[in-house]
Amino acid sequence: MAEESQTLTDLSELGEATGAIAEAAPAPAEPKLDAQGRAYATGKRKDAVARVWIKPGAGQVTVNGRGFEAYFARPVLRMVIHQPFEAVGRKDQYDVVCTVKGGGLSGQAGALRHGISKALTSFEPELRPVLKQGGFLTRDSRVVERKKYGKRKARTGHSSECSFAFGGSN
Repeated sequence: MAEESQTLTDLSELGEATGAIAEAAPAPAEPKLDAQGRAYATGKRKDAVARVWIKPGAGQVTVNGRGFEAYFARPVLRMVIHQPFEAVGRKDQYDVVCTVKGGGLSGQAGALRHGISKALTSFEPELRPVLKQGGFLTRDSRVVERKKYGKRKARTGHSSECSFAFGGSN
C-alpha cells in the first residue's frame, strides 16, 4: 500500500480551493410561474381557503369575480390584505386574482393575505426573508374550539342566569 505524503503547501492549496468554492454565491432561486406568467399559492386561515394568482400589473385585486372594495367593505380587512405588498415595497405593482371559500370575511382576508405572501415568494424568491420576518408566511393555526357535549358552548356549562343562583361570578 502506497501512502501519499502531503506537505503543508499542498494542504494550504487545498484549503484555498475549498474556500473559493464556499465563497461562490448560491444560485438565486428561480421563480415558479405558470404558462400565463402568474405565480400561484394557496392561503389558509380558520376555515377559509384562498387560491391566489398574482402577475405584474397595476394593483387590481379581484375576489371571486368581484371587485376588491365590493367584497371586503371594511377598511381593516383591506389593510390586512395589502400588508404583504407594503412590507416588501411592491404596492400597486401586482394584479391579484383569487377565489376564497369557507369561513367568514375576517378569515377570508387572513387566508388571502397568507396566499398573497406565498405567491410573492414564488414570483420573487428574494422577498422570502422579509415576508418570513413579518410573519406573513406562517399559517395561523388557531381555529374555533368545538362545542363539548353537556355544555352550552365550547367552554361554558351554565347560562349566565344560573351563575347568580349558584354564587358564581360573570
